[in-house]
Amino acid sequence: MKSFYKIVFFLIIISFYQCNQEKNKKEKTLEVKQIKDLKKKQENIITKPWDSLNRFNTEAFLLEYGKQNQETKVLIKTKFGNIKLLLYKDVPIHRANFIFLTKIKYFNTTVIYRVAKNFVIQGGNSDNMYTQKQRRKYGNYLMQPEFRNHRKHKYGALAAARQWENNPNKLSSPFEFYIVHKRSGAHHLDNEHTVFGEVISGFDVMDRISKVKVGVDEWPIEDINMSIEILN
Repeated sequence: MKSFYKIVFFLIIISFYQCNQEKNKKEKTLEVKQIKDLKKKQENIITKPWDSLNRFNTEAFLLEYGKQNQETKVLIKTKFGNIKLLLYKDVPIHRANFIFLTKIKYFNTTVIYRVAKNFVIQGGNSDNMYTQKQRRKYGNYLMQPEFRNHRKHKYGALAAARQWENNPNKLSSPFEFYIVHKRSGAHHLDNEHTVFGEVISGFDVMDRISKVKVGVDEWPIEDINMSIEILN
């Protein structure tokens, strides 16, 4: 009789052990599935239609977008003439961001809103409702700086604007940019703002823009509307 109970007890122990093993196996399978589902979800965030950019996936989104959109030349059109820009491939996130905003026509409702004499010409913002709607749509995301030792604030340099206060990491604004108009450059801004391109033609247009009348805030008295298009 005792042997019988021992056998029953032993079978119960084995059964319990097998159940635990089966449970652990199911949990591991579920965990692997969850990891795969999460990875697939992250991939979908990047591969689904290009309206998914937000402040949580900025770098991943723009790096992937840059792989699929490798253009490096764009044209700024204004009533004063056109300015042709070359975007640097070795500043991938900022280049991709500029191409992205150009392709969704974000810049086409913005203006050159700052003309700092013998310093910079700045654009990418406006009071237009569409402009503000686009900013809200993408959550006013920011970009990590991409400083390069050989990308300096020379005459004609294209760089990203940013907030100086409460911004210790020097995060770039994705929407606003400036072009250095000072002949000797603006090298005090090196490693403070990310330089991601340069003017390759249209320096005379910059000269004409620099002569407009501005208010105390350096905003032109008359709006300088612009549009930007991809060249190649």
